[in-house]
Amino acid sequence: MQSFNPPRRTLLGPGPSDISPQVLQALARPTIGHLDPLFINMMDELKTLLKYAFQTENEFTIAISAPGSAGMEACFVNLIEPGEKVIVCRNGVFGERMRENVARCGAEAVLVDDEWSSAVSVDKVAQAIEENPDAVAVAFVHAETSTGAVSDAEAIAKLAKQKDMLVIVDAVTSLGGVPLYVDNWGLDAVYSGSQKCLSCVPGLSPLTFSQQAIDKIQARKNPVQSWFLDQSLVLGYWSGEGKRSYHHTAPVNSLYALHEALLILKNEGLENAWQRHQQMHQLLKQGLSKLGIEFVVEEEQRLPQLNAVYIPQGVDDAEVRQRLLNDYNLEIGAGLGALAGKAWRIGLMGYGARRENVALCLRALEEVLK
Repeated sequence: MQSFNPPRRTLLGPGPSDISPQVLQALARPTIGHLDPLFINMMDELKTLLKYAFQTENEFTIAISAPGSAGMEACFVNLIEPGEKVIVCRNGVFGERMRENVARCGAEAVLVDDEWSSAVSVDKVAQAIEENPDAVAVAFVHAETSTGAVSDAEAIAKLAKQKDMLVIVDAVTSLGGVPLYVDNWGLDAVYSGSQKCLSCVPGLSPLTFSQQAIDKIQARKNPVQSWFLDQSLVLGYWSGEGKRSYHHTAPVNSLYALHEALLILKNEGLENAWQRHQQMHQLLKQGLSKLGIEFVVEEEQRLPQLNAVYIPQGVDDAEVRQRLLNDYNLEIGAGLGALAGKAWRIGLMGYGARRENVALCLRALEEVLK
């Protein structure tokens, strides 16, 4: 056996995304202790940068030492108790995962179902809230990674807040790619992932909780079923005056990388990053149109950073993706769930949302499809 040396791929799938050289260099910096005063200072900066990315002043804004799926589970196991009722919006794979989390918490999920090619219906959510005033929360995916649809988070949250329900949001693919205003929209528990539009290494989950969410955690009648994801225990690690209680050994170098990735986002400016993703999407759209390839989602509900497109009739899904990988070192994603074998998912996320990547993708697809 020898050292593993991967090829240099262009990652245009649903994640992970391409990582900039600056972030990779940050990952290789010397490891120091996770309770070292210098590392704790870096964590404070990281919290400030995450607040900027989320557009929030929430004091509890951290990065969980695990991928976005753990961020999702952290929201549900901390905020939902056995016997409670949660309205869960399901328009793709990750809405279904929310339902599974609610069930594992011993709670009841009231489902709001929509087609996989569309956003969550605000009218259906309004009806579900009206029919279930005893629900403690509304949960939905802002940017559904399995379909490329973006939902109206502001409108859904407004409905929930009228009944004083918590708002739990999956922002794994939206953070850094499309507008997301945690405070202005009234979102209570929002989780994301490091490997999408932040273009950091996989394995971290940015998370932010409002004061209402913290109050719900502190008023729990039952202990959180997961020790590692119990955020009441983590509170003492990500806060404090110069000292932090030990909870777990933080992934030191990965947090260096996230700090660098967020610094890059801050220097570019959130609005500029959102605009860049939209511009690259438009370039891709123009090129795909010439190839006769159609989008799964209607334009007004379409994510710019995750482009789900129908596979042309008679084309072998796996063969095309394999040839792109072997001949062009280019990765695009397969369809998930109901779209498996019917669609490709082309990601233009973070550092990967560049003109040269769009050009490579279009040229490679054209040559392979011929």
